[in-house]
Amino acid sequence: MERSEYGLTAATEGWFVVHVSDAAWMTNDYFGEACVFEGDAVGFPDVGYTIHVLRPGQPNGLYHHERDQEDFLVLAGECIAIVEGVERRMRSWDFLHCPPGTEHIFVGAGEGPCVIFMAGGRAHRGSAVYTPSEVALRYGASAESDSTPADRPYMPFPQWEPGPPASFDELPFGLGAS
Repeated sequence: MERSEYGLTAATEGWFVVHVSDAAWMTNDYFGEACVFEGDAVGFPDVGYTIHVLRPGQPNGLYHHERDQEDFLVLAGECIAIVEGVERRMRSWDFLHCPPGTEHIFVGAGEGPCVIFMAGGRAHRGSAVYTPSEVALRYGASAESDSTPADRPYMPFPQWEPGPPASFDELPFGLGAS
């Protein structure tokens, strides 16, 4: 592992262990906080992993679908999953499987932060298509028209910045923070 402005990231393709509080983090005032385990030096070619923290009302991105499978496990808190235009409340230990082509997005709900473990295939990396959704638009989580490439619908929003959440105290992995 090597330290970057984001936190610890993989420096070689070998195995590693890292505590979430020490791993690489990005923050965004609009889209929450995200922990990633790969970095510029070493990426994960087959499966990507993110731990996303959403405050109530924060979407994790914009409503979209892509050509790879994605899976989501709520570790703590509550969120609203918008899947194929339908709202579904999720809470700790609820799991959502999205086959390729499934439109989806998440919005933080409840009283505190929602922590979601996200995993997605990488065979078709960069295949996301952002589609408008009236339901997601109510939460500020939808592009207003079909859009690709992936960066175009995000142009009006703040950029992701390096760094961890302001505090790990309210998150389930805060006790082991170093």
